[in-house]
Amino acid sequence: MLKKNVLRRNKDFSKIYNKGKSFATKYIVIFYKKNNLGYNRTAFLASKKIGKSVVRNKARRRMKEVYNIYKDKIDEGYDLIFIARKNIIDVNFNYLIKTTEYLLKKIKLF
Repeated sequence: MLKKNVLRRNKDFSKIYNKGKSFATKYIVIFYKKNNLGYNRTAFLASKKIGKSVVRNKARRRMKEVYNIYKDKIDEGYDLIFIARKNIIDVNFNYLIKTTEYLLKKIKLF
């Protein structure tokens, strides 16, 4: 992933949380906001409530892989924050793909 495609600044996160919109399922939450750039910027978060570092990294890897599956279908020009919920580790990966697709369709990013 290129560095320009990653959200890093606290100011950007604050804008998305305060002025953006969010949708959630049982396993994942997506915050999004239009960024008026020609590309999407993303962040993948997993809090300490999910588990130790190995479990959090697994949750982030799973969310990144799901994003990579749909990356070409998602409209350009959005900031996206994917947040893992506690039971993301227990779910089957194929079901996680389906629920993320449902979220992206609900947000109308396809």
